[in-house]
Amino acid sequence: MTAARKPSTRRKTAPAKPQPAKCPDCDGNGEITEVVRVGARKGRATDDRQAGLCLTCWGSGEAPTT
Repeated sequence: MTAARKPSTRRKTAPAKPQPAKCPDCDGNGEITEVVRVGARKGRATDDRQAGLCLTCWGSGEAPTT
């Protein structure tokens, strides 16, 4: 006669870590687009854009804690 099998118990999985909040300025990308300005005195804005590092989150994409 074979031994009776015990029902296997399920392992509890660790709760998932909450995702950090996204930076409100760059929407979690870490980069923002800036208008290219030309000219010494008036700084005329052109239609061109350039990518720049988000100064709020320093490129991490996470909202600052303070």
